Amino acid sequence: MVKEYLLAPGPTPVPPEVLQRMAEPIIHHRAPVYEKILEEVREGLKYLFQTKKEVLIFASSGTGAMEGAVTNTLCVGDKALVVEGGKFGERWANICKAYGVKAEILSVEWGQGIDPALIAKALQADPSIKAVFTQATETSTGVLFPIKEIAAIVSRFPETIMVVDAISHLGAVELPMDEWELDVVVAGSQKALMLPPGLAFAALSDKAWEFVGKSTLPRFYFDFKKELKNLIQNQSAYTPAVSLVMGLAESLKKIRKEGLENVFARHAKLAKATREAMLALGLTLYAPQAYSNAVTAAVAPPGVDAQKVVKILRDKHNLTIAGGQDQAKGKIFRIAHLGYVDKFDVIMGVAAVEMTLKELGYEVEMGKGVRAAMEVITK
Repeated sequence: MVKEYLLAPGPTPVPPEVLQRMAEPIIHHRAPVYEKILEEVREGLKYLFQTKKEVLIFASSGTGAMEGAVTNTLCVGDKALVVEGGKFGERWANICKAYGVKAEILSVEWGQGIDPALIAKALQADPSIKAVFTQATETSTGVLFPIKEIAAIVSRFPETIMVVDAISHLGAVELPMDEWELDVVVAGSQKALMLPPGLAFAALSDKAWEFVGKSTLPRFYFDFKKELKNLIQNQSAYTPAVSLVMGLAESLKKIRKEGLENVFARHAKLAKATREAMLALGLTLYAPQAYSNAVTAAVAPPGVDAQKVVKILRDKHNLTIAGGQDQAKGKIFRIAHLGYVDKFDVIMGVAAVEMTLKELGYEVEMGKGVRAAMEVITK
């Protein structure tokens, strides 16, 4: 018998009740029954984003919402400050460049956090910067960026908005949109929302909606104003991913039932257990200080190719995690602990890593990582 396990940072496991909801007979997206579901989803998303604003929904990957965040708020020739400390920071820069926005890159060493003072310095030096783009969790490195502190700086500049990619962050780590004065927050369905890929989300502040009114960049499907007009009538501008929205209604119920504070606490404990396990095995963390509770990036020991760790886990032990990308390829492996994941998933994942490292010739005391994880989990 072969049983597959999934501890990758997206897609993530989907709860049985969500799968069952999505397997229900398809309904028509213009029918009253769908409008009722969407009304429920709208309120659930506001709870999750911790905002009073509407959260737009698109049938796409999270990158669609990222693209829309650029095309709906800026104009050709506008300047944007992009925090680039991993693959997804690079994506913000590439989207800006594709639409004629001048991306000024604030480079951050991969695996390291960022000093918010650098952003303050950049904005003071050039007040014409219209937007600051960053990740909340940089999935490719496991780094957590200081969003609250950065937002406090950006909020002092009335002609600049703060745009956050929270795709691997929302629902796993605290991110109160209204309280922290975040202007645009984008997310995706396949992470802590416990759904398959296919839905993208975007929420905007009043300040950001003012930018939408002035933006002249081309857009059609990802038209935020058009989508908002339909959403407040419990509709979508175009055919939605009906089954995914039905599943979303179920996953939002689960999140609300657990409570956001408990959700964040669970992720924090599982993340700490994973980090302590990796350290107990003699490994180092790729993000030694500014680590996220969504995903842990561990540096492979000397002489061990991290890609082989990923391959053996997948091909021999039926456990899927993620490797490093670009400059981190072969150096790190990433274990996710977000969404529909519990303590025994983490213990099982750590045990599988121990077995794999030993198979690759690394001297490891079997059970040491598991013990370290259990000590955190049982406190």
